[in-house]
Amino acid sequence: MELLKGFSDPVADAQRTFRLVLKAMSEPGQIVTFTDCPDWQPLSPAICAALLTLADRDTPLYLTPLLCNEQICHNLRFHTGVTLTEQPAEAELAVLDEAFPARLLEAFACGNSESPHNSTTLLIDLPTFTDAPPLRISGPGIEFPRTVNLPLPEAVRGYLLQRPTPFPLGLDFIFTRGRQLLAIPRTTHVEVD
Repeated sequence: MELLKGFSDPVADAQRTFRLVLKAMSEPGQIVTFTDCPDWQPLSPAICAALLTLADRDTPLYLTPLLCNEQICHNLRFHTGVTLTEQPAEAELAVLDEAFPARLLEAFACGNSESPHNSTTLLIDLPTFTDAPPLRISGPGIEFPRTVNLPLPEAVRGYLLQRPTPFPLGLDFIFTRGRQLLAIPRTTHVEVD
């Protein structure tokens, strides 16, 4: 099994990546760019950087079957100690490929009234951050409504527009494109622009 390169400087790179992910989560719709991140195909460099930073032995990770190959799983375990799960409801982090079944979103944890933070954060790689019907986002961390043009899978677009669980419950979304990352957490209101 080939050992893939992780961060060049694991501590400093993880700290830098964490700050950028935090910026993206606290300022929804704001694109952040990673300068140093590994490229583990089929995962995007930004997803690799996020997983090397956020995943650990106490953070169960779900990967859709198209992304869960032996080399990726081995390297994630080696570099982060992460526990991989085949049960979406157990996952705190999940990486979805673009062809995931729509019903899969219903299987992830959305938190509960006592612990709304016990929900899943989904990471999805997109082909672009433009060229899609505009969505207007507003809420905490957004001073003035922003417009995003993300080519979202239809199931994700529907979820964000309809929010089937009442606030503060729900799923957090992180979208990537190459070395870029943009977040739409569950606190963000999304509507057609």
